[in-house]
Amino acid sequence: MRRLLALALLLLMHAAAMEVHEEDYTEEDEMILSLIRKDDSQPELESAPSGQFLRCTKAAWRVPGHYIVVLRSGTHENQVARTMRALRAKAARRGYLTEITRTYSGAVRGFLVKMSSDVLHMALKLPHVDYIEEDSTVFVQGLPWNLEHIIQTKNQSGKYTPPNDGAQVGLYLMDTSVQTSHREIEGRVMVTDFNSVPEEDGVRVHRQANQCDSHGTHTAGVVSGRDSGVARGVSVNSVRVLNCQGKGTVSGVLAGLEYIRASLQVQPISPVIILLPFAGGFSRTLNTACREMVRSGAVLIAAAGNYQDDACLYSPASEPEVITVGATNAADQPLSAGTTGTNVGRCVDLFAPGDDIISASSDCPTCFTTKSGTSQAAALVAGIAAVLLNANPKASPADVLQLLRHHSVQQVMNPDSLPAEHRLTTPNMVAALPKTTAPSGNPLLCRSVWSEKSGVAISDTVVAHCRQGEEMFSCSSYSPNGARAGERIEVRDGQKHCVAHNGVGGEGVYAIARCCTGNNVQCQAHASPQTGMDAECPSPEHQLTGCSSHFESGGVADPMRPLHGNRKACPARTRMTSYASCCHALSLECRLNEHYPSGFTEQAEVSCEDSWTLTGCNSLSQGFITHGAYARGNICVVRASGEDRGAAAIAICCRIVH
Repeated sequence: MRRLLALALLLLMHAAAMEVHEEDYTEEDEMILSLIRKDDSQPELESAPSGQFLRCTKAAWRVPGHYIVVLRSGTHENQVARTMRALRAKAARRGYLTEITRTYSGAVRGFLVKMSSDVLHMALKLPHVDYIEEDSTVFVQGLPWNLEHIIQTKNQSGKYTPPNDGAQVGLYLMDTSVQTSHREIEGRVMVTDFNSVPEEDGVRVHRQANQCDSHGTHTAGVVSGRDSGVARGVSVNSVRVLNCQGKGTVSGVLAGLEYIRASLQVQPISPVIILLPFAGGFSRTLNTACREMVRSGAVLIAAAGNYQDDACLYSPASEPEVITVGATNAADQPLSAGTTGTNVGRCVDLFAPGDDIISASSDCPTCFTTKSGTSQAAALVAGIAAVLLNANPKASPADVLQLLRHHSVQQVMNPDSLPAEHRLTTPNMVAALPKTTAPSGNPLLCRSVWSEKSGVAISDTVVAHCRQGEEMFSCSSYSPNGARAGERIEVRDGQKHCVAHNGVGGEGVYAIARCCTGNNVQCQAHASPQTGMDAECPSPEHQLTGCSSHFESGGVADPMRPLHGNRKACPARTRMTSYASCCHALSLECRLNEHYPSGFTEQAEVSCEDSWTLTGCNSLSQGFITHGAYARGNICVVRASGEDRGAAAIAICCRIVH
């Protein structure tokens, strides 16, 4: 109450000194003063908070007192302004000052406010607030120099001759500042007028240009450097969101993405790549902004992070629409240096060299240096993506991801080098340039998307789904101990979901969606008319690309052998519901490849030929427990337990005939 009276007295004294009449107050001042004048003797009746409060899981990375207020979808600009005024008024009534430092009107609608945490409960009750996220720090993902210098530098020889130089592609680099006078990138980088970075830590920070430009200069050189770049014709636009220590904030990155969006509306660039060589704690707001940028047509490429952890715990690496890149060393193994190393897991899309990468140094205009980390790996993949887009300028972000994986080197990492809990879900592939970018039609390309592991209750389910621009060709599941109740495909808000069910005595289950692109393929999921009946494709023009099955009772569910003759269907056992994935496209054809082991084996495999693509993978029980089926590249893998005849592996292989 004392603070309230003091604030009221200050406002009245200021009004008297300036001889301001009541009619001269702004609407905002009137609101604040009217609320202050209210009698505080009665407690204010307030409803329960309708908004959600989010904060970074890494306590040390939080920015106390700075909050991103995100309003509900469909909120108008005048409602944003009204919400800001209401927040200031409510805070002032209790003697707290607030400062609106930035507004957002792109991927998210809202504002950044500096205020006491004591005001949070009031802000969450404002009518249009969806959620409030505490601001947090993002970091460059190059390893410290004192770890770099003990790793032997790779010596590269021979002439570098990529299929093209990526000259038709534009790239936005969200990083530190860049030394544009360096011979590697001179004339290739345009510094934009955007600059949103936090103050450096400590009171004696020396902001020499070579320190402030270090990471950005090196990254720009990896992408398009004259001698060290992957795609040397790419035009780079520098958007500064990281300070001289390589630190930024979620709010600053959001503002940078809005700046890029506005710039592209004024001066469209297509195709365009946005490189995000940093990582912070998981942020729903940052992921949402990145997702909206991808939906507008931009290809976003991010560092997985250097914490030897699950990439799904970090942003923007955890956003499914972003291409997330892990780092490998010279031996094509996951990068590790002491307690620091590449993040892994299902949120990583592919890996790329990230150890002792030679590029431009900001120490002088002709200096070079080596840096290591997922920032460098992401920059390499951005360069490869530029080469691919230069040859396929109409490729969608989903197409670019599929092409990057298609041209990568497969199964080169030692699975034992990965944490046990991530061995199945981490993609075993290292990015590489294509041998040629000559047109080859619109091939059918597929990848597997793993869900997180479900809980262990019999009712627990888990979901996997495809990116925008991909079609779900099949849905399967995998259980570490084989106790699973199968899987099903359902449509939610127009998007197909692969839903896996944990079984009785299960230790958790994974859902695995097979996601594909190519030649405008359209797919449908058809369920059994009733339990025990087959699920069929609707017409001869549709090809059967996958079979799924589910026991409502929680019993172990293995699909039966798909019917792939004149009648394309997924048979069902008693009390089982089957689901047929049926796809249609011009010149799409499919067939079965099967492998029946003669004796017991814990793992059965069957592959598709080079000109065919694996779209569906099923296990067929021969009298014992199967753990499920999943794809490893173009190979269908089935795992089993028991001492009987083993399990059969059945692959559905498809292709588009040109």
